[in-house]
Amino acid sequence: MRLRVIGRLLQIQRVLVRHGLDAIILQTHLFRPLRFFFYLSPATWFERQRGGTRGERIRLALEELGPIFVKFGQALSTRRDLLPSDIADELEKLQDRVPPFPGAEARAIVERAYGRPVSEVFDQFDETPLAAASVAQVHAARLRSGEEVVVKVIRPGVREKIERDLEVMYVLAALARDYAAEGHRLRPVEVVREYEKTILDELDLMREAANAAQLKRNFEGNELLHVPAVYWDYCRPEAMVMERIHGIIISDMEELRRRGTNIQRLAENGVTIFFTQVLRHNFFHADMHPGNIFVQLDDPEYPKYCAVDFGIMGTLTARDQHYLAENFLAFFERDYHRIAQLHVDSGWVPADTRVEELEAAVRTVCEPIFNKPLSEISFGQVLLRLFETARRFNMKVQPQLILLQKTLLQIEGLGRQLYPELDLWKTAQPILREWAADRLSGRTLALELRRQLPDVSEALRALPQVLQQFVQQASDGKFRLKVEQAGIAELREELRASARRRDSTVVSAAALLGGLVWIAIGASPWPGVVLCVAGLSGALLARGK
Repeated sequence: MRLRVIGRLLQIQRVLVRHGLDAIILQTHLFRPLRFFFYLSPATWFERQRGGTRGERIRLALEELGPIFVKFGQALSTRRDLLPSDIADELEKLQDRVPPFPGAEARAIVERAYGRPVSEVFDQFDETPLAAASVAQVHAARLRSGEEVVVKVIRPGVREKIERDLEVMYVLAALARDYAAEGHRLRPVEVVREYEKTILDELDLMREAANAAQLKRNFEGNELLHVPAVYWDYCRPEAMVMERIHGIIISDMEELRRRGTNIQRLAENGVTIFFTQVLRHNFFHADMHPGNIFVQLDDPEYPKYCAVDFGIMGTLTARDQHYLAENFLAFFERDYHRIAQLHVDSGWVPADTRVEELEAAVRTVCEPIFNKPLSEISFGQVLLRLFETARRFNMKVQPQLILLQKTLLQIEGLGRQLYPELDLWKTAQPILREWAADRLSGRTLALELRRQLPDVSEALRALPQVLQQFVQQASDGKFRLKVEQAGIAELREELRASARRRDSTVVSAAALLGGLVWIAIGASPWPGVVLCVAGLSGALLARGK
């Protein structure tokens, strides 16, 4: 299994060398000594891509490396403030212009999913895709009943590629956890585990259809966002059918302006939609790159968002939602003491953190960005400074919030493209205040009590029986109180892993030493060489355990 991971790492470096991205290898320690092997390999030099701009070579390398790398490029493409324009322009093509797979293959997948010919399901099916992305591609079609629809089809073999790269990510995350100075604070294994759930869920189109239906229900009657209808009779895990929407892709600023779109209102509505999803519905679209957002201009003065691709949706626990919203509200009110106290109360920083010191650190980062338009603020830079603050106070990464943080960065990047003068605070603050007022209203408290009343009633009904069993066990001397110390299981597993690594290292060292001795005194050196290779391989594998 480890050899498969090493093989994939070598393949990644080979792709980088072939596309002339040698600097990435030189700047990392990932099998760095082996870079000379690729430079000397005739296959690498014959295949080496000498032409093309820097941005083109980066895009082509990400496409070749597969879905996870394409998604990384999509996320970066929204941050033009952090990238040179030539790279941003090329990465933008990853949003919906990934090389498609053959339309005939898509037709075959659809026919296998439905168990009958495409002609019996659709009146028309266009084999030329409308758009192609890293996990799936979309084809235009028309149902036999006459509705215009799109058919989304999962790429063949994509699950195997994703699972292989996830395995690589787990190995690298385990190495970072065990050997990096910041490993335990950054929780890399938990971060990869959270990402694994997200990316594997995206491969089930029945789940995506359910996500779309939920989001549509949440915004029923709302004029800000249109969600296409799902045709459930035609949905399968590997193929799904949705209403075809017609609109302008949100990154086409030239066409939006030509049509007289109220750009400021469009940008402000985007912020409103985001906070409504997070605070009111606790169900948010977490893949908000421009390729997934269109604009309908029935009335250019009141533009309407249209969302597509619902494979990645985010939710928060009630606790995280509460602390997050309170942090937002305190941030907009510049109540830095409240922010610091919330971080302690939520457990995001150690309990012994001095609130006054954390308050001063947050104030130093946040105060300079107020009263500035979005065009003069880079949240990317603010986040970097906040990460420095987090390191100082030993703040642990919260994997469950990573989707939200990623979506926030995408929203900021989108807002920067649409309307750089957007006043984010002015737009978001009323929504947060309304959330806070509604949360404390008598109606909300009454609804919460009503929702919990059956559970409370059931618990009260069972209480006499529980008390009777407790008294009986106590009188018979059979009562036992089970106490679990938090972290003991993790500590035991870490000790076992440490012992396994120690034993493997001892065996590997013995093999290496034996090989060296054999080479020194043996008639034939080859058994010694084999022992040395086995010892070195064992040492590498031990580090990965």
